[in-house]
Amino acid sequence: MDKPIKKIVIVGGGSAGWLTAGVLAAEHKVAQQQSLEITLVESPNVKTIGVGEGTWPSMRNTLDKIGITELEFIQQCDASFKQGSKFINWQTGKDGEFYYHPFMTPEGYSQIDLQKHWQATHSQQAFADTINAQYHTCEMGLAPKQIATPPYAAVTNYGYHLNAGKFATLLQKHCTKKLAVKHLVAHIERIVSSPSGDIEKLATQDGQTIEGDLFIDCSGSVGLLINKHFNIPLIKQDNILFNDCALATQVPYFQQNNIASATLSTAQTSGWIWDIGLPSRRGVGHTYSSAHISDAEAEQQLRQYIASSIGDEESEKLSVRKLAFMPGYREKFWHKNCVAVGMSAGFIEPLEASALAMIELSITMISEQLPQTRQQMDITAKRFNSRFSYRWQRVIEFLKLHYVLSQRRDSDYWRDNQQTVSIPDRLAELIELWKYQPPSRYDFIENEEVFPSASYQYVLYGMGYHTQSHQHQTLFENNKIAEQLFAKVQLQKQQFQQGLPTNRALINHYCQQQ
Repeated sequence: MDKPIKKIVIVGGGSAGWLTAGVLAAEHKVAQQQSLEITLVESPNVKTIGVGEGTWPSMRNTLDKIGITELEFIQQCDASFKQGSKFINWQTGKDGEFYYHPFMTPEGYSQIDLQKHWQATHSQQAFADTINAQYHTCEMGLAPKQIATPPYAAVTNYGYHLNAGKFATLLQKHCTKKLAVKHLVAHIERIVSSPSGDIEKLATQDGQTIEGDLFIDCSGSVGLLINKHFNIPLIKQDNILFNDCALATQVPYFQQNNIASATLSTAQTSGWIWDIGLPSRRGVGHTYSSAHISDAEAEQQLRQYIASSIGDEESEKLSVRKLAFMPGYREKFWHKNCVAVGMSAGFIEPLEASALAMIELSITMISEQLPQTRQQMDITAKRFNSRFSYRWQRVIEFLKLHYVLSQRRDSDYWRDNQQTVSIPDRLAELIELWKYQPPSRYDFIENEEVFPSASYQYVLYGMGYHTQSHQHQTLFENNKIAEQLFAKVQLQKQQFQQGLPTNRALINHYCQQQ
């Protein structure tokens, strides 16, 4: 008889574990139906990493689905609004240069070749600034909506910056109190297999056994089930993405500074520094390649960056912690009755904040395609593995694009990043193609691409790439309509500046609500 799936066991808490529990429990109405049991077990001996402070706009839908209000989320997670990423000193390394990758897709993007008209008539103005008013809202530190805008609704598309530790705590409380997720704090000592090779149950240090039909590994980079038990290897990507270390710290505000509306990413000699504005502090860190710079030099660059805003004396007081990682992803994510989500599935540097987004994508597919029986699970697993191998490859290519396009040659790190041997074949071919035509939907044909072609255009033309113009004009190249759209962007800038509060003002409004 084909065994039904009735018990789901999630190993590990943190953002990955509790988001998984929340989405599954909410979507399958666990609290109302009792037909599915979800247990999350986490070890008292393992601390969550607590980084990963940036989300994509998809998080709004995820939180809404779970049943967490936006007010509750912002108040309890020290959260702020994120409208994209600002890349500083990536192009040539000259101080002051920057470009944006905003979250909004430009109006008219799929109807008109905006890039060609920008290149022909507006190239003295930044690409994103010409085609998208969100560049301006970020530069002005504006919020993505007005005080009266309903929860999770937007004037400009947005995600969040958040305190990852507080986020996990909120999710845990919500899942256990409102969604009927069982929470067990216990150290797993042994994994017991059935004759088929599936995981049958987990044995804990205090003598408990936890049986399950589907096990979800959210145990972080240790990969307790997918790695330690099943020995599914990591496909290393350190030959493409060199960064394998990070130094992280928390920087206090000394007055009520405005909160940046984008993640700031500032290139260094052998990596880059992230700067994330939360209401109560900034999360700042330096991710770098240990093959190109020492920990001491990386820390010096980090403290130097922080000192520019709070002074040398305060910068030296901050405690810094080091994280080391191997960039890569699993050969398989779903093996037998076990599926890996989060860092157990893979990890790469947080350049475009893809970590939480990949968690969301994983649990959405697991939840919506949840197998009814063990026999069905093998088909679902095959499809899941295919989809997520594709997604990891696209994320890696997109991140590598930032390095390949840079004109920096001031260190071995930047020179090595532009060596042909470090560039994936598919990416190299696309970069060659984009000499003749801009990135388009024909380059990314999956129905749920991780990064759409518009994102590639933001990076490509933000970094000064040049695409040759066609000798003949097509209907897709309507200069009149393009000019009207550009004029509309300039009008929107004025409207947003007049009508939108600052990021800090809107967050303060949320935090003052009862």
